[in-house]
Amino acid sequence: MSHGRTRLLFVEDDAAIRFAVRDFLDAHAFDILEADSCATGEQLFLKERPDLVLTDYMLGDGTALDLLPRLRAVNASIPIIVLTGHGTVELAVQAMKEGADDFLTKPIALPALLVILQRATERQRDRQQQLAQQARQRRTAVDPFVGTSAAIQHLRQQAERVATAERPILVQGETGAGKGVLTRWTHANGRRTEHPFVDLNCASLPRELLESELFGHERGAFTGAVAQKTGLVELAHRGTLFLDEVGDLELSLQPKLLKVLEEQAFRRVGAVRDRQVDVRLIAATHQDLPRLVSENKFRSDLYFRISTIPITIPPLRHRVEDIPVLARQLLDRLAFDIGRGRIELAADADRALATYRWPGNIRELRNVLERAVLFAAGPVLRAQDLSFESAPSPGGPSAEGDLELTLEELQRRHIVAVLQLVGGHVEQAAARLGVPRSSLYQKLKAMQIVVPKGRGR
Repeated sequence: MSHGRTRLLFVEDDAAIRFAVRDFLDAHAFDILEADSCATGEQLFLKERPDLVLTDYMLGDGTALDLLPRLRAVNASIPIIVLTGHGTVELAVQAMKEGADDFLTKPIALPALLVILQRATERQRDRQQQLAQQARQRRTAVDPFVGTSAAIQHLRQQAERVATAERPILVQGETGAGKGVLTRWTHANGRRTEHPFVDLNCASLPRELLESELFGHERGAFTGAVAQKTGLVELAHRGTLFLDEVGDLELSLQPKLLKVLEEQAFRRVGAVRDRQVDVRLIAATHQDLPRLVSENKFRSDLYFRISTIPITIPPLRHRVEDIPVLARQLLDRLAFDIGRGRIELAADADRALATYRWPGNIRELRNVLERAVLFAAGPVLRAQDLSFESAPSPGGPSAEGDLELTLEELQRRHIVAVLQLVGGHVEQAAARLGVPRSSLYQKLKAMQIVVPKGRGR
């Protein structure tokens, strides 16, 4: 469909009909490829790759029923329309089963044929755009389970078990831990993946705008409502509604959200009747909702309704061994985005990443690496290239972070950092730590620290 014109393969053994159709369609942005038999039609289809096929049913060397499966075997996505002078319901059904997109009976007025061909072309363009979008989404999709830590594997198992559930999910985790990424993965792997994914950050809008954004409004509902507006709840019909930072949802709006969950109904601002909707809710927050409930800042009935399936994303400091893999993936994406070659991390940069506390989690890790990539002189990032929000101490996490960590967490982080320093070689790590190799193996097993394959010696 280049340069705004559609390439149509017209298979018809009557030269007069071919001439009339070609003469008419040529003036309406169609380039016509002509064939007078099944064999010629198949050859042109293979060679020219048309956007659309229009074929007569009865041809000198066969019928459209013979031609259809051969064309479909080459490219099943190209629309094929069959013309016949002897149309019956049975023949139409048979042609559709063989892959025809439409079945028309002669004689057909050329303007009517043009409308049918244009509609088929538009549908084909829509399909191509959908496929291209799906391909882009697959390429850019972020895996929320990168790493080998016990914490991330436990998260994967939880998410896989509930992805197809229809009950509300509450995703909890610190800022930047990946709540939005996990939510999109859940939608993509659930039963509603073909339907809309609609998201809203409840902390991003004031109450008046948030209500209208969520539920929509009728014309004249308030000053400035000059037209009817469809809300996000309605747009998410049959799909997923993701409310990020649900802990910031105004108390006055919470009963309305509860009604959506319990009755699958809502009412636009200024409306007098309810509307039915079918949505699956996924909510996320970094706040302590039970505490908000006890302080009367969040409704208990809504909390119990949205927390049917609770999932907690571990902070990055609890999965330190995943940092090298995450950093590698983020660096590869950054290099691709800015058109640079592969970017590596020096050993001291690896150590710096492993010993930092990451209060901003994966989002902060991405920001740190992006700054380093933009300002570093060469393809290898060193510790001096990394700029943290709060500088880590030379020997480990920040002093403030040390006070929040348990002794076991501190020990675990130190073991992981040393393993990274020695490239995963347990014997070398044990020597640096000053413990027997057998003792280190016991620690690795007890703390569920995974050593990369081939590096256990």
